Amino acid sequence: MQIMETLAGQPARPAPGAGSPVARIVRALRGMPNPRLTGLGSGLFCAAVMTLLGFLDGLLFGASLTVYGVLFVPVSLLTALWVRRGDLLTAPVVVPIAFAVGLVPVAESGDGLGGRLMGLVTALATEAGWLYGGTLVAGSAVIVRRIRLVRRRAAARNRPSA
Repeated sequence: MQIMETLAGQPARPAPGAGSPVARIVRALRGMPNPRLTGLGSGLFCAAVMTLLGFLDGLLFGASLTVYGVLFVPVSLLTALWVRRGDLLTAPVVVPIAFAVGLVPVAESGDGLGGRLMGLVTALATEAGWLYGGTLVAGSAVIVRRIRLVRRRAAARNRPSA
């Protein structure tokens, strides 16, 4: 559009709000992928990402549980946003499971299976705030998506047929 105006001899003017920070964020979000995962797919996605982040946390930050918890919250949100409509209720269920699965490489471990289990249980107890926070984020996103879905269906039913 701007090229046509410039060629026509008129000065090119930017679109309204094109330079504002909000407009840039909206444009960036529109370019993001929008996959739709099944309930099982969302669980596998979340568990795989959290396991990968657990290993990276161990390598880069010396197995910091706080870094792991901070990274868990956006993964929870993405899981809740990318699950398909029919499987919305699975997101708040798979997110805490994925937290525990990904915690295995980060948790301190002692000798043998008993030491590893004790480290995992201790890490779950001490990082419960991040676990609850990520689950709350996922649950809130699912509730918002469900309300929007119900409203769209109600609006479609109330629309007069032509």
